Amino acid sequence: MNALIKVKFDETSDTMPTISGRELHKALEVKTRYDIWFSRVCEYGFAENTDFLAIVQKRTTAQGNETAFTDHQLSIDMAKEICMFQRSEIGKKCREYFLELERRWNSPEAVMARALKMADVKLLEATQKIQVLETTVNIQKQQIAELQPKASYYDLVLNCPDLLSTTEIAKDYGKSAVWLNNYLHSKGIQFKQSGIWILYQKYAEQGYTSTKTHNYNGKDGYQHCKPHTYWTQKGRLFIYDTLKKDGILPTIERGLVS
Repeated sequence: MNALIKVKFDETSDTMPTISGRELHKALEVKTRYDIWFSRVCEYGFAENTDFLAIVQKRTTAQGNETAFTDHQLSIDMAKEICMFQRSEIGKKCREYFLELERRWNSPEAVMARALKMADVKLLEATQKIQVLETTVNIQKQQIAELQPKASYYDLVLNCPDLLSTTEIAKDYGKSAVWLNNYLHSKGIQFKQSGIWILYQKYAEQGYTSTKTHNYNGKDGYQHCKPHTYWTQKGRLFIYDTLKKDGILPTIERGLVS
């Protein structure tokens, strides 16, 4: 059946299959040039955007030049009627092919299969939206915690405007930001979500970080924004104390240890 004429359809949609007008023209072995033949076909009352869609395509000629031509995606009902107009054996054969196609498309098994695939697509879309929302909520929670007023003298002393990136702190230890981020993750201090490192709530409330949003131009030509986490001086000391407990000292202090 599929060898007779190619059918275009989407298994994740209930939209009926369509076929190429040019391929039907070829299958019916019509001698008249396609554009003339299709204009005559439309005289039977077929309407664009209802029975067919016009599609402009490009192709390269034998001389290497690029030229445009128009094809049409026809509904199965339109294709069946065209086959009847032909009043030929090949027309009858094509019409029977389309009738069988409709029977298969509308069979309970096919309807159920499409419904399951559509459900899978919707579930995936919903899951992705939930992940985006979870990331947004966690970032907002961290930002809210960072903005809470400092109460202690220790906090006031360390309330320095200079912020440090993870890369800068890691350099103090002769390490990379990847190493430091993975270390903090292994200690249960932060987790990664959608490519962004976020502090667990009990650490986010301590004033260790300050999150800023940076704009950048995406490959799609649009401007996007992405949050980046910077460490306060208090956060820097927290990392220092955490690493020191594991015997990891900044390079400047290693020569002082006997």
